[in-house]
Amino acid sequence: MSHQPHTPIEDVVRQVGNYPLAAFAFVQECIGIASERIHGQQTADEKRVAHWMLQRDVSSEELLVRANTGQLPAEIAAALDRMGGPTEMNRHISGRQLCWAIRDIALERWGLMARSLLASWNITASEDIGTIVFALVDHGWLQKQPDDRIDDFDNVFTFADAFDKHYRLHCDELKT
Repeated sequence: MSHQPHTPIEDVVRQVGNYPLAAFAFVQECIGIASERIHGQQTADEKRVAHWMLQRDVSSEELLVRANTGQLPAEIAAALDRMGGPTEMNRHISGRQLCWAIRDIALERWGLMARSLLASWNITASEDIGTIVFALVDHGWLQKQPDDRIDDFDNVFTFADAFDKHYRLHCDELKT
């Protein structure tokens, strides 16, 4: 699959029709943050290989084939060796992990207003996050794993429970 989106993001937003551009941007940003929280920061070698892949529009599958057949530049092959192989480039997160990360990031940024702000973007259920993610996948903005399904986003949590019931003020933040 190509790394280059084949539909401008504004067209994706128009086609989906239910969420503003800001909702798509927030979900995309949260994917990167969630990946970093789950997998750690990218190493210099990971960045080097990712940049090389992006410049040449090389997919993860193609990287694996090229690595197994010795068709990589020496510096990229060496970087992959130091990383532990091409499979270490996979920084995938599940739909469930993304939903919880979005919840956490929204609460960190907007506190008790998080649920209202997301609702202003028509994001009121974990399924809405899945709709945005799969629209981005369908239009080449994101890649998915073969076993990823839009159903992975179904009923991850209710927004009332996730944003209201379990919100806690940290005592350190209340001190003056």
